[in-house]
Amino acid sequence: MTLETREGFAKNFAKHRRWRSQASFARRQSWIRHLSCIAQLNPMRVALIAPPFIAVPPKKYGGTELFIAELALGLQRQGVDVIVYTNGESTVDAPIRWIYPKGEWPLKNEVEASSKGLNHFAWAIKEATEEADLIHVNSAPGLSFSRFTGVPMVHTVHHAFDQSLAEFYQSYPDVSYVTISDFQREKLTMPNIRTIHHGIDSSLYTVPDGKREHLSFLGRIAPAKGTHLAIEIAQESGIPLKIAGEVQPIYKQYWETMVKPHVDGKFIEYIGSVGMEDKIELLGKSRAMLFPVQWDEPFGLVMIEAMACGTPVLAMPGGSVGEVIKEGVSGNVRKTAAELAECARNLDIPAPIVRGYMEEFFSVERMTRDYISLYSEILRDGVAESEQIVA
Repeated sequence: MTLETREGFAKNFAKHRRWRSQASFARRQSWIRHLSCIAQLNPMRVALIAPPFIAVPPKKYGGTELFIAELALGLQRQGVDVIVYTNGESTVDAPIRWIYPKGEWPLKNEVEASSKGLNHFAWAIKEATEEADLIHVNSAPGLSFSRFTGVPMVHTVHHAFDQSLAEFYQSYPDVSYVTISDFQREKLTMPNIRTIHHGIDSSLYTVPDGKREHLSFLGRIAPAKGTHLAIEIAQESGIPLKIAGEVQPIYKQYWETMVKPHVDGKFIEYIGSVGMEDKIELLGKSRAMLFPVQWDEPFGLVMIEAMACGTPVLAMPGGSVGEVIKEGVSGNVRKTAAELAECARNLDIPAPIVRGYMEEFFSVERMTRDYISLYSEILRDGVAESEQIVA
């Protein structure tokens, strides 16, 4: 071995020992926090890490970001200390940290977006390692950094099934995974995985009095969401339709050919993207919300938002739909537009029944309890493991 080689080896070995020492220190600090948390000396501290592209909660589009906002508030109400890693435009009523002052949606440059996302997650997980008992990420790139922290990690899988991501997840067996529907979970094979359905704060949604005279469609204007089928259902039923949602550049041709030609501003009306206030008004005045999906929906948060307004959901089967809708109680599921049009004409489910179903099964309180149960289980297992190592 030459002198140059020996010096290079010595430098790398010293660097490796420093990294191991830092990682071991992080793990020891994490175990101490876990013990204090289990002994109820200190409240549980959870880092919720959102992607950096959309505010928490979202101003308009953003199901994942709405989930993170709801969970952050729910955890705080249960005495959990929360830090949300997001962007500077976020207004969630919780401590927030950010390195990017503004969001960016829709994403314009995939390479630049990927770089920003990785930079955000690397920074957030480094920061959270020093402060949190548990790190909860909500986008796959964040998992890459689980190897550099001794703090246990949870990942909520928000996307539809993707084979390449399923294989990616297999590389991180120590992470605890949460799917948002049983349909989604049954397609994955990670060792630590469970389903926790989404929940929302029903107090933010109103059930208005008065006649409901139109149908609504709320979501991305895209073939997978079935906007063109919503138009067909409205035309077949003879009930006007209001469409709300963004037209992403990738689906501009779909909008121009399959949706826009039917929009007349009267029977079929397009009102664009809507914020929370306008969304509640739209859903609350709807006879039903149409959800004619043409893909395997991971969850469909908008379904329970409609139910919170006392509005039944008329849907086509796909993914989670059968788990969210209870036939004849919170809506109907049918295979064709003609069948759903008939349901729309004959719909007779009282708004309080729809709202009650949502409150029983999809409340933020139930969702929060389920996540606290998972967090507590992980921390108890971590303490037990650390005690074995010490012994």
